[in-house]
Parts: sequence; C-alpha cells; structure tokens
Amino acid sequence: IPCFIVLIISLHPIITSLWFWFFIVAATHSLQFFYTGVTPGSSFPEFTAVGQVDGEQGGCYDSNSKKVSLKTNWIWKVWNDLDQWKGIAQHVTTHDVNFRDSLIYLMKLFNQTKGFHILQHTFGCELDDDGSKRGFSLYGYDGEDFLVLDLNTFTYIASVSQSVPIKRQWEEAEYVTYQKHFLLYECIGWLKTFVEYDRSTLKRKVSPEVSVFQKDSSSPVVCHATGFFPKAVMITWQKNGEELNEDVDLRETLPNEDGTFQKRSILTLSPEELKNNNYTCVVHHEELEKMMQVSERRVLSGGSLVGTMVGAVMAFFLLLVMGFVGVFIWKKMSGK
Repeated sequence: IPCFIVLIISLHPIITSLWFWFFIVAATHSLQFFYTGVTPGSSFPEFTAVGQVDGEQGGCYDSNSKKVSLKTNWIWKVWNDLDQWKGIAQHVTTHDVNFRDSLIYLMKLFNQTKGFHILQHTFGCELDDDGSKRGFSLYGYDGEDFLVLDLNTFTYIASVSQSVPIKRQWEEAEYVTYQKHFLLYECIGWLKTFVEYDRSTLKRKVSPEVSVFQKDSSSPVVCHATGFFPKAVMITWQKNGEELNEDVDLRETLPNEDGTFQKRSILTLSPEELKNNNYTCVVHHEELEKMMQVSERRVLSGGSLVGTMVGAVMAFFLLLVMGFVGVFIWKKMSGK
C-alpha cells in the first residue's frame, strides 16, 4: 500500500506559533496521525490514515485495502506483542466511513455538488523528557484551514464562516473534553508504550550533511541539509555575520528513503548583493555538538552538484524534536 501524507493545510497562526515553541522547548517524542478524505472518482483512496512516531512513518491504512500496512521492523514487533494497536486500529477503521460522510457534509456547507475536494485532520501528541505533554488537532478543507483546537481555552477556532456551525455544535456537546482526554491521555499512553518498547530505534541520532549551491550564477542560493535524524532541524542565514530573515524561503522537512530527513532554505538575492556581501547558512540539529556554518558556495555543473566543504564552528547544543511529519506535497487537482 503506498503510504503518503497529503499536506496542503496552511497552518492557522496559533498553530504556527505553537509549532515554533515546539522547536524551542524540543518535544522529545511525538505521535502524529494524518487522516485524508477525498471525493470519489480520483486515483486516490477515498480515505487514508498515516501514523508516525518521532517523524518516522509507522504504518498506514486506506479505504481500498481496508488493511493496515506496517513500515518499520520495530513497528512489526509492537504490532505482534502489544494490545495498543487494537485501539489504534479501531480508531482508524471507525473514522473510515465517518470521515467520508463528513466530506460530503462539508461540500453541502460550501454549496458544492461536484469537483475534487479534500478533507484533512492532523492530530497527535508530544511528550518531553520532563513529563510535559501537549496535544494538537486541526482540520483543513481544500487546502485551507477549517477548524483548529485550542487546548488552552478549550475552544475551537473557526477559520471560515462555514466552520462556525460545527464549532458551536462541538463546543455545546463538549466534544473538546473528549479531544483533550484522547490527545493528552490515550495518545500519550500509546506514545509512552512505543518509546519504552524500542528506545534504541527512536533515540538514534544522525547529524546532517550540508551543502550550499546555485543552479547558475543568477539563480537563488540553496542551503540543503540532508541525512539527519531525528526530524527537527533549524536552518537560518547570516549576512556579514548578522542574522538575515528577508527574502528567505524555508521549505518543508521531507523524508529520505533510508528513514532520515532533508530540508532546504532558499535565499533570493541579486548577483551584485551576492558578490559584495558574505552570506552564510547556519544549521542547528541536536546531533551537532556545534552550530554548523557553511559559506562556500558552488554552482551546479551540468545539472549535478559539485561537492562543497562544510565547516563546524561555535560550540552550541540545541535539543529539539518537532512532530510533523514526512511530507508529500500534493497540489489540489481542480476540475476533476
């Protein structure tokens, strides 16, 4: 079964803020789920569920096969030995039909009778070494925010007018109480079990390899970090030794085939600016005992990367783990 995650939700500001703080406080472990429902008639299953532990895909389920596909050896061990999977499998299969019905309901709210539409639910929990725990839950429809759960106020944030009736209904029914219990207790319980079961796998750490390059002398400058684990990494730029935030495009963290991750940050500037100033890419990762800085830039020759040299300077420890996920970006298919 092909497992992938469709991520076209533009995170609500409060969630963006929360994820920023997750980077700073560095959640040690995370368990995340990604539910995706699409309208019938496409080449994709009408419902897909993907689960990840510490950014590593554990398994997935889709409405075509109606089976759970496991993706790592240690997950197979847990599946065979522990009862926790029964609860997770029941949660996924229950949402199969319900999720597709919800998509049809949303189409009615938006006065849509045809076309390709997509409903997403991203939720999960994080657990720190000191016992601190957090949960999150957000819904997206057709690539836009729809509903976001705020566990601080025990309310839902309606991102569009069509989500207001659902917000009111769920708050009146105290659905947020169920969500809080599920995210902060049941989900955390599952996560603790997985962590205790295979600490060696989940605590492996691999430092990133970093390169800085351009396609040609007039193209944007790309800082590319790859081969690192766990998933959390921070990439920033410096101009003449000062932090630079303008004209920077930080891309999503993506999975590699070997279970590690990659991420890139793209700096757009004129050839004159590049010639007259010193630009440095700075990479922070918990496996690095020092902050990694790369200032040597190479231009791609014939479409292939000519090697770059990486220097490590300034002692700096940064513990961070963010829980959002190996990502496959799927652009909305309009008109289907």
